[in-house]
Amino acid sequence: MVKEIQVVFTDKKVTDWGGMKLMKDMVDSIGIKELMSGLDLPQKGSNRSYDSMQIIECFWTSIWIGAGRFSHSAYLRYDKVLQEIFGWKQAPSQSTYSRFFQKFSWKRNTEVFVPLQKWFIDNLKIKNITLDFDSSVITRYGEQEGSKVGYNANKPGRASHHPLMAFIAETRMVANAWLRPGNTAALSNCKAFMNETFEILQDKKIGLIRVDSGFYANDFLNYLETEKQNNYIIAVKMYSTIKQELRAQKTWWSLKDGMEICEFDYQSPDWEKPRRMIAVRKNIEMLTKATGKLLLFDEPIGKYRYSLYVTNLDLPAEQIWLSYKDRADAENRIKELKYDFGLDSFCMDKFWATEAAFRTIMIAYNLG
Repeated sequence: MVKEIQVVFTDKKVTDWGGMKLMKDMVDSIGIKELMSGLDLPQKGSNRSYDSMQIIECFWTSIWIGAGRFSHSAYLRYDKVLQEIFGWKQAPSQSTYSRFFQKFSWKRNTEVFVPLQKWFIDNLKIKNITLDFDSSVITRYGEQEGSKVGYNANKPGRASHHPLMAFIAETRMVANAWLRPGNTAALSNCKAFMNETFEILQDKKIGLIRVDSGFYANDFLNYLETEKQNNYIIAVKMYSTIKQELRAQKTWWSLKDGMEICEFDYQSPDWEKPRRMIAVRKNIEMLTKATGKLLLFDEPIGKYRYSLYVTNLDLPAEQIWLSYKDRADAENRIKELKYDFGLDSFCMDKFWATEAAFRTIMIAYNLG
């Protein structure tokens, strides 16, 4: 017997986003508002203007409920229940957000977001962390500042921004993030970014740094080894000399059917010393979805795909490879930021305004 569905009307106010009450209580209880009240946020221009903290809180809330651009934030203006939950008399308009972020500069971004990120880190209970650095490409469709044509695998020839990010593997949080012009290489401004990140993390012990092949360069390796004295695992770019060295390796140990590993010392012509290399090769006849690079002159041609890593760790080769595999989670964090937090949206004409929105999204992500 099918029961009838009853439809009734109520005068009570309802919202699809009642769960935001939990976010409201959390934000109020952790002290971030008190911290931000002492930072160099843009101040109200008149009595009718919105308070800076309310603009930021409304922006965070828009992100949390799925906004992908400033126009989507208008939803808050019509949801009276959300306004009551957060204690807003009214939510800002699209233009209010834009005017607010346009007041940010390089100096203000540094003075606001570095203390904010440090506050998150200082509140972490863990002392030892693994740090993953990664870059990404955000395609742009206008003529915004910093929107330049560079490497863009998905949209070749299209202008973009090329942000640089640092993630804490243990907590899946963003430690630091910079927006950069689209025509910058992965290593551009990398040392300055890492120095700022290390300043944010100064009270933590960085046990390991993992980065992809875009950072494979002698200057960067020397920086980690001498200036910072950090342990690292870095994916190696497959230059022709490296491929020849791989082909010369005769001693491979089986990890599992179709997958083998080896290690050797290698000194590039521009290096002052040899470094430890860990190589993994996968038989693509047995592992049809294997990733890695082909050595085109290998015999038989195309039988294996190779991955190669340089490290200063004194650990078993398999353990180093397994540790680097976990770095792939940083890619998942970037996808989550883009698809669920609108990281590739909220672009404005001024570069530092766009970076301010970009870094505010990172704070919303850490809070979420």
